[in-house]
Amino acid sequence: MAASGEKPYRVYKGGRTKGKVPLSGREDRGSDRDGGRNVDRRRRKPWTWRRWTLLAIVALIALFVIWGVAGYLSVSSGVSDANKRLPPGTTQALTKQNGLILDSPTNILLLGTDHSNNGQAGRSSDDHSDSMMLLRTDPGRHRITYLSIPRDLGVTINGAYQKINAAMQLGGPRLAIQTVDGLLGSQLPIEHVVVVDFSSFQKLIDAVGGIDINVPENILSNRFDCPYSTATRCQQWEGWRFHKGVQHMNGHTALIYSRIRENRLDPAWTDFKRSQNQQAVMQATLSKLGSPMRFFSLPFSGSSLLAPISTDLTTWDFMQLAWVKFRAGEVVHCRLGGSATGNGFITSTQENIQVVQEVLGNSAPQPPAPGLGLFGPGCVVGNQTFK
Repeated sequence: MAASGEKPYRVYKGGRTKGKVPLSGREDRGSDRDGGRNVDRRRRKPWTWRRWTLLAIVALIALFVIWGVAGYLSVSSGVSDANKRLPPGTTQALTKQNGLILDSPTNILLLGTDHSNNGQAGRSSDDHSDSMMLLRTDPGRHRITYLSIPRDLGVTINGAYQKINAAMQLGGPRLAIQTVDGLLGSQLPIEHVVVVDFSSFQKLIDAVGGIDINVPENILSNRFDCPYSTATRCQQWEGWRFHKGVQHMNGHTALIYSRIRENRLDPAWTDFKRSQNQQAVMQATLSKLGSPMRFFSLPFSGSSLLAPISTDLTTWDFMQLAWVKFRAGEVVHCRLGGSATGNGFITSTQENIQVVQEVLGNSAPQPPAPGLGLFGPGCVVGNQTFK
């Protein structure tokens, strides 16, 4: 206890420094306001390459989504118009497909018509199918097969023996489907149809950047569709020339090539070869149309690309076809044939039965037997050509 008179604590004298009391967080603030003192602000971290990469990926995905939606809407509009152009009653002749094109074999009949007068009277009203071809997709085998059908093949139509291309003239796509169904039997039922108008097909070929065609021989055609405006020049003009080998063709050139009925350099040339030329043009164009790179132009040309086509295929069907084609590792080209009767008809032979089995994949593709000549039925794989 403190002694009497002493305080129980000590008093220390001192003073404090004049000025404001320093508080936490106030040091070095406001250098520009308080006498120019230095400021130590918190600096933002710079963007790293990872953040830039992530931003670029997100932006790219967003662009693809927007582009894909625009392309789908454009194609959907074109497909809707193509469906409306198909004559009424056509779909009733088709066999209903069980399953999706993505995972089920699908048979699509391709019909090519050409309304150009082509130097022949009445040609503008002619609606024969100048080109007939069956496209079969087989996703299980990753294979696509084209089956060419000679336009002069003799069949029974409405009780009369006629060339198969007359079915289109007599009853439109519906009768053409029924006639091909009768020819091929139940093993290759027609599930979809595509009708191509060659007179406007050249616009589609130009839209896809042209096509590459392997011309089998040198060609000098007869005089038709003269490129000159004066009669004198046309009389001096010899005809259209095509050199043997792979040729890049624009729409007009491909249309001319598909219309050649006579090769003055080859006396054995027949209308059967003209049909083959048309089928080659159709195959090359549809293959280019189904290319994955075509996706980038869809928002600008998706609707116009389908202008020359009439079909029952939907937008979803076209998307499935593009994917099946992209995954296909093997392309087989087959053709029906027969013997020439001398009256312009081709009579079907037993060899066509074997060709159907090859199209179905039940047997390996076999080329035409030696000696059967131009009309010999058979199949070739990939880049091989018929002899």
